[in-house]
Amino acid sequence: MALEITDANFDETVLKSDKPVMVDFWAAWCGPCRMVGPIIDDISKDYEGKAVVGKLDVDANQEFAAKYGVRNIPTVLIFQNGEVVGRQVGVAPKNTYAEALDALL
Repeated sequence: MALEITDANFDETVLKSDKPVMVDFWAAWCGPCRMVGPIIDDISKDYEGKAVVGKLDVDANQEFAAKYGVRNIPTVLIFQNGEVVGRQVGVAPKNTYAEALDALL
């Protein structure tokens, strides 16, 4: 399972990570988010130890969604060294997310 990322642990988990980080911004009521969720869980298993993969519920954690301009969900952001280096809005196939991480490994 992907990590649960919150406003409280975002700095430590995402911005201070020494590995690439993938964050899925989602909400429980969002149909497309429910399609992306299992893909993100698969990616978290595939990249265990190589990258940090997590999910941030935008309803419960609005600070960083607003900070990074997440207006549509699902939005998946890729971070490296605390900076956004990739953005995927909407549903995409698993290989799209995997290739974004592979480029940083």
